[in-house]
Amino acid sequence: MRNLILCLLAVLLITSFAGAAHAKSLVLVFSRADENYNVGYVEKGNTRILAEMAADITKGDLFEIKTVKSYPKEYRPATEVAKQEKENNARPEINGPLPDMSKYDVIFLGYPIWWGDLPMAVYTFLEQYDWTGKKIALFVTHEGSGLSSIPASIKKTTQAEAVSGFSLYGHEAQNERESSQLKVNAWLKKLGF
Repeated sequence: MRNLILCLLAVLLITSFAGAAHAKSLVLVFSRADENYNVGYVEKGNTRILAEMAADITKGDLFEIKTVKSYPKEYRPATEVAKQEKENNARPEINGPLPDMSKYDVIFLGYPIWWGDLPMAVYTFLEQYDWTGKKIALFVTHEGSGLSSIPASIKKTTQAEAVSGFSLYGHEAQNERESSQLKVNAWLKKLGF
């Protein structure tokens, strides 16, 4: 029964993005460079690497969600700030200008999993728009949690069609670029790109 449900979900995923290769797409990403778990100090965040791959394949515009106040460069202090934001249900201020979402048919949204959830800055971003009629394809980096229950959180926050997407270990995105590229390619091919 589980396999049948997974097959049906795959068919829905593919048909929901039928014609996607001709749609105007936007790749939104929230990512953090500096010290990251399992990879040390990096110049480009793990999720940003995947976002660039997706933007290249889809020929979509790339927009990085950035906060006005930067997170600490060191990993542990950054996680403590993220944890405090989550506990307070904070909405960190986003650094603009923001993209005109009306120009896009398909939205790719990428972010790391922080404390089993979206980073609070991504909630800030999502809550600023009317997502009616939009399709959101998710991609995340993590170190063990996968997509978690994030598709449901996205749907609840935006009322958009949140398409279960793609997850990859952050250290894999950072250190195994060729295999990561192949996995991104396969995911986007399933979506019609």
